[in-house]
Amino acid sequence: MVLRIVRLGSPRARDEGTRVGTVRRPPRGVPRTQFASRDWYDVWFPTLAPSLPTMKLGLRAATDAEWLRFAREYRAEMRAPAAAHAIELLAVLSHRTNLAVGCYCENEARCHRSVLRDLLRQAGALLA
Repeated sequence: MVLRIVRLGSPRARDEGTRVGTVRRPPRGVPRTQFASRDWYDVWFPTLAPSLPTMKLGLRAATDAEWLRFAREYRAEMRAPAAAHAIELLAVLSHRTNLAVGCYCENEARCHRSVLRDLLRQAGALLA
C-alpha cells in the first residue's frame, strides 16, 4: 500500500486508489459529477489546504526567502488539531490502502504539496 502525491487533473496511476483534493477551491468550470471521471479528485478535503492568506503567500513567492515564509505559515496551520489529525489519518491509511493527495500546481517544488509530503513522511506515511 502507498500514498502518492499528485497533480490534480493528471492521469491516474495504475492502482492509485482514492484521490484526495487538498485544495481550497474545486476546479472551475467542471461539474461536480465529473470531478472523479476527469481525474481531479474523488474526495475534496480542504482541511489540508493552506488558508487563503497563506495560499496567496505561496502564489506570490518569487524568492527562496518568500517560499520559506509560506512553508513556515503552512506548517503552522497544519499543527492545528483538525489538520494534524487528518495528516495522522492519511499516514495510517497509507499502510492499509492505496491513495493519493494532490493540488493543481504544476511545479510541486513550489506547491503546498511538497510541504505536505514532508509532513506525511514525518507522520509515518508510506510514500511512493
